[in-house]
Amino acid sequence: MSESAPFSPPLITDAQSAEEQYLRQIFVRDQMAEWSKDPLIMAKADGVCYWDIHGKRYLDALSGIYVVSVGHNNRRVIEAMKQQLDTLHFSPPMHGTNPVAVRLANLLADVTPGDLNTTKFECGGAEVTEAAIKLARQYHRLQGNPGKYKIISRYQSWHGSTMGSLAASGLKSRKTVNEPLPAGFLHVFPPTCYRCPYGKEYNGGQCGLTCASMIEQTIDMEDPATVAAIMVEPIGHTGGVIDPPEEYLPLLREYCDKHNVLLIFDEVITGAGRTGRMFAAETFGVTPDVLCTGKGLSGGFVPISAMIVRGPIADAFWGPIETNPGFVEGHTNEGHPVACAAAIAVIQEILERDLCGNSRTQGARLRAGFERLAERYGCIGDIRGKGLFQAIEFVQDRATKTAFPKATNFGVRVGRRALQHGLLCRFDPNWIAFGPPLVSTAEQIDEMLAVLEQSLVEILNEVG
Repeated sequence: MSESAPFSPPLITDAQSAEEQYLRQIFVRDQMAEWSKDPLIMAKADGVCYWDIHGKRYLDALSGIYVVSVGHNNRRVIEAMKQQLDTLHFSPPMHGTNPVAVRLANLLADVTPGDLNTTKFECGGAEVTEAAIKLARQYHRLQGNPGKYKIISRYQSWHGSTMGSLAASGLKSRKTVNEPLPAGFLHVFPPTCYRCPYGKEYNGGQCGLTCASMIEQTIDMEDPATVAAIMVEPIGHTGGVIDPPEEYLPLLREYCDKHNVLLIFDEVITGAGRTGRMFAAETFGVTPDVLCTGKGLSGGFVPISAMIVRGPIADAFWGPIETNPGFVEGHTNEGHPVACAAAIAVIQEILERDLCGNSRTQGARLRAGFERLAERYGCIGDIRGKGLFQAIEFVQDRATKTAFPKATNFGVRVGRRALQHGLLCRFDPNWIAFGPPLVSTAEQIDEMLAVLEQSLVEILNEVG
């Protein structure tokens, strides 16, 4: 891979005319009319960089969207996919599986913690969290507890766009337009220590971890006989990369064991080395009953996700067909052989190149860079995250944690200015997040930070 490779733009004689002609014919994730005013259309990528249709280069500090784990144009992954295409490009999912899916399932069993050893493949993050919800309910039914159906998750969480995963999510901006949503989903406040919803200060746990204890109280108030699972992102993304205090996830494990509730980790973002270990479950030292992963698992080369289940949970789905239907869930492209081949190559890259180690090393460099910016500029109130998954929160007054006025839209302005300067990152009115590829070098991290600083200074000058 070489990010300095010459770029040849697409053969469009009038790119603007082509954009105007076709933009109305595609839905994008952004608001369409707003996006079309200054559309971003990528044409090429290599290493940790993109180039748009006009030949402009962008540093990818977001791994596309936390997906490009082993870099763009990774030849090992591409060659694995090519070889698989020559052998078997699709297998009949209703009748069985294929050797490469079996190989990937065994590899995942080797790299996941504890007795997480049985895998169900899906195609994306929403599918895999939806499958986890179904599994939790079906598991309790098979165990003779059909009344256990409720899912407890958190506000400010994001688990996907399908109706079940959306119901488990906690973002009003994405839920309200789709309501009413399925019943049986409860929400609690996230462990946002910088802005504790209970008005407390962490102080090494002296706060009493109300954010965790409220979950057990919710189980009790709802009746444990009705609660199937707790679903959390080990590090919550959409609230501004919320990493919990060290006691939080162990407490959730304790509550789940006590009340016969499954613990589900949504590691769609935090899996595949993002936090400095293969999975955030290892980073925090807590093994869930169900681990959902995706995004970086195939490096963005082809969609795949995986629900990995502890042995005792999976065993419940074995039995005579007369009394046990197995796990009732399926999709057309699950266990797709080309996707599985890509995922195997990605995991091999992570293991053989010690990209988890690089995530820790470059993550420390990124943290140090964010800390330098915080020392120079009084608008950074908090730095959060682990490995190559970190964010900074902007404030108008660091002493009082007062946010910028809503109309200022500060974080979005910094993020958009960074994009103008060739840096792709995740931005929100109050925070900016970085999640660069695991192959990022020290020089590339420094360049990303330099562009961010330039953009930050310009917006600070404009705001006054």
